Amino acid sequence: MEFFRRTPRIAFLGTRRYWYAISSLIIIGSVVLVLVRGLNFGIDFTGGVVVEAHFPQAPDLETVRDSLARVGLTDAEVQSFGTAQDVLVRMPPVAEAAARQVNEQVHGALTAVDSKVEIRRTESVGPRAGRELAEKGATALLMSLLCIGLYVIFRFQWKFSVGAIVAVLHDPIVVVGVFAVTGVTFDLSVMAAILAIIGYSLNDTVVVFDRVRERLVQMRKAPPSDVMDAAINETLSRTLLTSGLTSLVVVALLLFGGEALRPFSLALLIGMVVGTYSSIYVAGALALDLGLSQRDLMPPESRSEVDALP
Repeated sequence: MEFFRRTPRIAFLGTRRYWYAISSLIIIGSVVLVLVRGLNFGIDFTGGVVVEAHFPQAPDLETVRDSLARVGLTDAEVQSFGTAQDVLVRMPPVAEAAARQVNEQVHGALTAVDSKVEIRRTESVGPRAGRELAEKGATALLMSLLCIGLYVIFRFQWKFSVGAIVAVLHDPIVVVGVFAVTGVTFDLSVMAAILAIIGYSLNDTVVVFDRVRERLVQMRKAPPSDVMDAAINETLSRTLLTSGLTSLVVVALLLFGGEALRPFSLALLIGMVVGTYSSIYVAGALALDLGLSQRDLMPPESRSEVDALP
């Protein structure tokens, strides 16, 4: 199946300087926003108590907050998720010994709102556990970047590896910047989405790089920029179809998956869009500006033929 009837001939890399500027502004803006506004970390990273409750009838959230405040839980965050009948209560970290008492207070406060309330989940994460999860998440991210760099060097060439690594760094930074702007909860599900985005972006990049090597058979005397433009155009149909169909599923999760899946689906949606962009204007463009030559793109056994060309 093809998205285009004919292969387009878009000169993607001819405008890469402009996209460098746009990407730089977005990256700088994202970093500044994270430093100034910070992220709305979820209980996974900050620690705390989370209670999920189901009411027979949709409750008034302000009434729930007032009921919690009456039992001393003035710092509790209350929000709907899934349906209007489902309520999520989040509280700051407490000592392990006090967690049970807090859970009883929450149960009592919710029962005061509606005696038929059903407590479906209670979770308590200490501050230490939250820090450990954050450290392990960061370690997983760094290890994935290291493995990606080694893989691309082994399969292609170091100039490609630099472009691929910068591209997969570019995408998570943009996602984190959007979360800093919107204030959407940043939890472990978002971290998982970021790792998935890295794989998604790398897959797009590898598809383009593979096509570049294939096109060298027919375009041995063409400059590397023309070879890369041809490869991008030939894989553009596949990229749009893959991204479009995947985005439909993610948009459905975002709209109908409820509050619990909202951060995850939002991160995936942003990451897929940015990942498609970065595979063209970051990974390939950087490799080209690092001095990529036709000899670099050829397998070792064919380099002697390229060297012999006038």
